[in-house]
Amino acid sequence: MKKGLKGASIYIMIFIGILIFVTINGVNTQKTTELSYDELIVKLGNDQIKEVNIDGNTVSGVLLDDSVFTTYVPSMLAVKTGEMIIDYQAKGTNFSVKGIQPANTPFLLEILPTVIMILLLVVFWFVFMQNSQGGGSKVMSFGKSRAKIVKDSARKITFADVAGLKEEKEEMQEIVDFLKFPRKFLSLGARIPKGILMIGPPGTGKTYLSRACAGEAGVPFYTISGSDFVEMFVGVGASRVRDLFEEAKKNAPCIVFIDEIDAVGRRRGAGLGGGHDEREQTLNQLLVEMDGFGDNQGVIVIAATNRPDILDPALLRPGRFDRQVMVGVPDVREREQIIKIHAKNKPTAPDVDFAKLAQSTPGFTPADLENVMNEAALLSARKDDKVIRMESVKEAITKVIAGVEKKSRIVSEKERKLTAYHEAGHAVLANVVPDSDPVHQVTIIPRGRAGGFTMQLPEEDRSYATKKGMERELIILLGGRVAESLVLGDISTGAQNDLSRVTKIAKAMVMKYAMSENLGSMSYDSEDEVFLGRDFTSMKNYSEHVAAEIDREVRNIVDSAYDKAKQLLEEHLEKLHLIAEALLKFETISGEEFQLVFNEGLEALTSSVNHSREKMEEERKAYREQDELERLAYEKLNAQKPKEDMPKQHDNPFGAEA
Repeated sequence: MKKGLKGASIYIMIFIGILIFVTINGVNTQKTTELSYDELIVKLGNDQIKEVNIDGNTVSGVLLDDSVFTTYVPSMLAVKTGEMIIDYQAKGTNFSVKGIQPANTPFLLEILPTVIMILLLVVFWFVFMQNSQGGGSKVMSFGKSRAKIVKDSARKITFADVAGLKEEKEEMQEIVDFLKFPRKFLSLGARIPKGILMIGPPGTGKTYLSRACAGEAGVPFYTISGSDFVEMFVGVGASRVRDLFEEAKKNAPCIVFIDEIDAVGRRRGAGLGGGHDEREQTLNQLLVEMDGFGDNQGVIVIAATNRPDILDPALLRPGRFDRQVMVGVPDVREREQIIKIHAKNKPTAPDVDFAKLAQSTPGFTPADLENVMNEAALLSARKDDKVIRMESVKEAITKVIAGVEKKSRIVSEKERKLTAYHEAGHAVLANVVPDSDPVHQVTIIPRGRAGGFTMQLPEEDRSYATKKGMERELIILLGGRVAESLVLGDISTGAQNDLSRVTKIAKAMVMKYAMSENLGSMSYDSEDEVFLGRDFTSMKNYSEHVAAEIDREVRNIVDSAYDKAKQLLEEHLEKLHLIAEALLKFETISGEEFQLVFNEGLEALTSSVNHSREKMEEERKAYREQDELERLAYEKLNAQKPKEDMPKQHDNPFGAEA
């Protein structure tokens, strides 16, 4: 049907084009002069016409200068004009009259061209709307569900393809067992959960895990986004929910996956709008379909969100979403497994240490790790390397965290010196403050919006933050501002981000975590927002006197950290100068190089860097020579093959029909 409509639309467009062309240009074999009706009457009265020919609504003829003229006469004036011409002839004017007397054109025949043009435009609009709707859907089928069914592909995703998430896979395995062997559960009177809500930060694998669940069960898998339900037309979302569940019931048992359900499942009554808007109607219909009077036996709903706090309570009750599966950030062991999976189809050098990479990426989600390995492959290709080296992976990690290096940016020597001492202040304090995370990299090359940065990576994953740990973080964050003040005698705006983080941490220590000495063990945090559907404005749950005490405690914490940072940098001022000189000379130093300068001086770093660069260049040269030998051998082998045995070459690297 879709191909037929496309073919018909082409012929309709050609016909309309020809019709417009003929209408505008007409068929003229003789050059004529167009006269208006008033000009015709004047020339008739002045005896300036030799010959007149009347043909329906057209009056044509010959003027005294032998030029041909034509005039269109409206139907309502046609009879009157014919009579006027006969009267002029009877009065003795010198012209002849040919043709028949003008007659009124039938009304239906007169409006027929207009009707044809309108019909053609309607057909054109219908065909255009038919083709513009996604998937060839009909023009008025707004209420149809936009869910896509994931059919069996060449490579089925199973739990074996999901790294880590051991407990989460066990929860989903129970759903798979019920879909495969329902009698085992029904004989015990068990009821399968109607819905499973997967909660976790973006990129942690919620969608991938649900697809693996469908692959394990071998049942139809419908996927749709929460935003696909909501439209500008009232009632469309509810209609799509009904259509989705009707389609799912026909193919039960099956799994319906709703991604980003917070787009449609947000708490009712939020914001300034009324309670009967389109989104709330859609949510009401979803609540009824999941647990209402209807029976959805065999239809399991899996939803994913990273904002469970804004979902409607009716959606989270047992009978709708019976289970909530937390899909969190992977730990170091899981990160190592994930990196190995994403490196499986990529050539890696022997120096790539997956365990060390897992330790260097705390807080990374599976999506971040996949992005790191992809960036490493792109960087290796840019360097003409045939394998992915550890250096490229480390550079990719830095790129993902801080952004792209901007080596081309012109920075004055004064600003380079300021940035060097700022970053050296962070790095020195990170090294001398007890129990702080080790320095991984220090650079003064601009990345993103930062003029430079000092990267610390923890040696182990942490689930909680302690008061002493937060105080250590405050001291290190203030190291850049303190170093500027001590060495340069001035301060800059470069510490803006550091100061913002310092203020945020100090406020959290006092208001959230009750870590102040004078306010006791009370939390004064109030972060209720409008869209959560609670109060329209956030109300302080403490007095103005307590607010002043909070401000005083926050200031005391920040001032104490500043004084401590200043004291430590004054004690290690020589080391501060050494690190700043190393940054001005090399611009970027790794954690090992930082320790070398800190312990042995700048000369040791210079010799080490030169040796490392020479070794790296030798390895790259060996790789290039090996690649050249392989290329020559391949060309020689192809030259010896008969032409008919040669593989067909295409200009398109993805195939002839890509």
